[in-house]
Amino acid sequence: MAKMPFSLLTLDELDAGGLSSLICDAMRLKRHRRAGAAKLKSRTLAMIFSKPSTRTRVSFEVAMAQLGGHAVSLDLARMQASRGESLADTARTLSRYVDAIMARVYDHADIVELADHATVPVINGLSDMFHPCQTLADLLTIREHKGQLAGLDVAWVGDGNNVCNSLIYGCGLARINIKVATPRGFAPDPRAVAESKKRTGVSVMADPASAVAGADVVITDTFTSIHNTAPARIKKFLPRYRVTDSLMARADPDAIFMHCLPAKRGQEVSASVIDGQQSVVWDEAENRLHTQKALLLRLLS
Repeated sequence: MAKMPFSLLTLDELDAGGLSSLICDAMRLKRHRRAGAAKLKSRTLAMIFSKPSTRTRVSFEVAMAQLGGHAVSLDLARMQASRGESLADTARTLSRYVDAIMARVYDHADIVELADHATVPVINGLSDMFHPCQTLADLLTIREHKGQLAGLDVAWVGDGNNVCNSLIYGCGLARINIKVATPRGFAPDPRAVAESKKRTGVSVMADPASAVAGADVVITDTFTSIHNTAPARIKKFLPRYRVTDSLMARADPDAIFMHCLPAKRGQEVSASVIDGQQSVVWDEAENRLHTQKALLLRLLS
């Protein structure tokens, strides 16, 4: 049986050396925008979307174009999978046409099924449990602004969601200490916490002030997801888990603020923070492009 290709589903598939190498490659690609041009000539990426997307869709499509390849954007609702074809059969079929598959799905089990049956690499562009591509961009952003990764202190405030889960894995691999402050019932994935505790300091708590105290980086995300916007859910986070100027004042004076976007100003973060001098969210958004170019080159070139 042929060896299954490498796929990126959670970020835990990488080791510390592999992660560091990807971040270094992304930094080089950002400095030299034409580096890698034509290296993926005649290569094709299938992009499957069952959820709306701005940054993931555009950054992957532009990445393939800048590397000389081509991206095919597929709406799951317009594919045969919406009429009952299994994701396993979809994976088998697409593997005969394309060199890699990126999928943005609701259920993490869907991305696992695609990876289990594809004979080309599969990239998780977001699932309900993990968002590894976002973490790659986050780590590049931290490295750019702090000059290092190992030994830093990161504070996550809000929902222990998919972005948080992959960030915990990334912090573990990069030897970054991370404190996660969430309301009861919204803690991150226990396995991600347990695995990363073997590599670095990981703490889960209820108090945002304690998590942010002395932090080099403060990160949050929306309290709602595309399929869960219930007012009762939002009330469990507000106002305690909103990142405000007073909360940022507890962090290191040179701390940076990050958010994967889209943001709801006045809900999970105040406008004065996300639009303020400590915010690096636009660098973070741009870095999706550079880290995805590095990832695609690693998988396909």
